Amino acid sequence: MEPVTLGYISVGVLILLLFSGLHIGIVMSLIGILGILYLAGWDAALGILNCVPYSTWASFDLCMVPLFILMGEFCFQGNLSKDLFSSAYKFLGSLKGGLAMATIGACALFAAVSGSSVATAATMATVVLPEMKKYNYDDSLSTGTLAAGGTLGILIPPSIYLVIYGMITQQSIGKLFLAGFIPGVLQALMFIAAIAILCYRNPRMGPAGPAVSWWEKIKSLKNIWIVVLLFLLIIGGINLGWFSPNEGAGIGAMGAFLFALARRKMSWQAFKNSLTETIKTTGMVFFIFLGAMILGYFFAMTRLPNELSNTVASLHISRYLVWAVIVLVYLFLGCVMDSMAMVLLTVPILYPLMCGAGGLGFNPIWFGIMIVIVVEMGLITPPVGINVFVIKGMAPDVPTYTIFKGIVPFLMMDILEIIILTVLPGIVTFLPNILK
Repeated sequence: MEPVTLGYISVGVLILLLFSGLHIGIVMSLIGILGILYLAGWDAALGILNCVPYSTWASFDLCMVPLFILMGEFCFQGNLSKDLFSSAYKFLGSLKGGLAMATIGACALFAAVSGSSVATAATMATVVLPEMKKYNYDDSLSTGTLAAGGTLGILIPPSIYLVIYGMITQQSIGKLFLAGFIPGVLQALMFIAAIAILCYRNPRMGPAGPAVSWWEKIKSLKNIWIVVLLFLLIIGGINLGWFSPNEGAGIGAMGAFLFALARRKMSWQAFKNSLTETIKTTGMVFFIFLGAMILGYFFAMTRLPNELSNTVASLHISRYLVWAVIVLVYLFLGCVMDSMAMVLLTVPILYPLMCGAGGLGFNPIWFGIMIVIVVEMGLITPPVGINVFVIKGMAPDVPTYTIFKGIVPFLMMDILEIIILTVLPGIVTFLPNILK
């Protein structure tokens, strides 16, 4: 069998196995090893098993992953989510749907110190859901807002997904962080616009809250200083060359720890909980990353990425049509696959096609941001939609159908943002270009 043919068959088998419920890391590792065994024999397969786990997990660049996760955990223990929501609510709460708008604003701010979609959604839900019930908000609006707002956690820097993309494609982590800022803010504003439209058409979905004086609004800003400080310190320090991304992650984690300690929220139990959750999340990410690396070696041997690039180039069709097809593929994968697995599985195949030499010529920084936005949509699309099930766990009395119904307007805004950023890619590359 030709190596390229084996590569195409392996992709089909991989998708089928995903429906079996096997862990994605196991599936990718298994297919990679068996494929290498078939193409190159036992020595090559055993050599991969001997070298790749250590070389992958011992990579110094991976240090920033657990450190950014730990930073988010420390901020959670410091009760930062409640302060962020309180401040956002004082500015937006008096509007129709203001409570939901404030939720999006708080999610965007928390994303700047979290980097995790699930953590952002779950953390904000504990604060926001009781308030929304108090003001009789429509269940679909309240739960849909939280599920969609959580997706901001993987776009607004620092983002674990951008770190992983940068490592796979050898792109600057600092530039990726800068590139994610404007699209992240734009997405938050578009989500707020969706809420405004819904509540304008049906005010009973999101009743307005009490008005707050400007003095109270300004005073509330003192609660978000740590977010601004950590964001500017990490993103600015990395791009100004003051420290590396790994060092920036360490500084961010220490800053969040000191913040929680100063607020007397960092008990010994809270510290252990932060470490435990960080270890669990890091272990999951590292195991999937290992599977992706093994699978990547196999695909390199099949020359599948190069063959795919050459095949598409020979069709002489618009590169934007190819991009549209890729978006549809991601929407399908989002229905059956974990978001991190989507990035690790697809980027090694699609990056040479979209951005490599002889490919379609898309900007690699732009492509990284767009991949994260499309993957975000997978976090709220049925039947997987992990953010939906996180919110379902926080609001067990709300039917799952109601939550999925509530995310439809936000999915429409995601699609609109993809169109805008495709037509105007300079929105993504503006900050990296002026600060390079």
